[in-house]
Amino acid sequence: MAMEQSYYTVTYRGTFGFIKPWFAVRDSRTYSLQFLTPSIVEGIRQKLEVGAILRHKLTYAGFSVQQEQTQPRGWEHFPKQKRMARPRSILNRGVLLSPVLTLAFASAEEAERAASQHICLCRNEDILFPEREVGVMSGAEFDALPGYELRFCRKGERGVSPVGFNRFSESHEMMYGRLEVAGNPIQMPKYDAD
Repeated sequence: MAMEQSYYTVTYRGTFGFIKPWFAVRDSRTYSLQFLTPSIVEGIRQKLEVGAILRHKLTYAGFSVQQEQTQPRGWEHFPKQKRMARPRSILNRGVLLSPVLTLAFASAEEAERAASQHICLCRNEDILFPEREVGVMSGAEFDALPGYELRFCRKGERGVSPVGFNRFSESHEMMYGRLEVAGNPIQMPKYDAD
């Protein structure tokens, strides 16, 4: 009888986060993804300098639509006024409020290394800080954690969807996954009563 694998877990918390959908370019209104794609997990793995991130779960308290001013790379030429300008536009971004991300590792050493560093979901300003305690749980316990998890799959498997292009490969192949939702993934923050 095979023994069930134990996961060493680290939980990260932040104020807000935005995971840009892979199909969004300059949409005037874009809501954050609610899960991490394979290339985002790989980017976090490289930043943490660990061998592998085995699993992840993401919860949050809600969305907040925030405005962001952008400029395209190109310039507009106005020959009559003898000037050039870069037009501006306003984008509305639905960002995650109070995201909580739990990562699972194969060893206590990798989890300890991860617990000593911060991570970013996608943008550098989306900083999540670790809780210093490393947890240990079984696969069944991790499955029961509330949250969203994209289980990475291959094309053709049952119930999979395309989730973006792999920015870490030369060929930028399409990535696939199956979204699993456990419990209530939208967790309102708990406040202490005075």
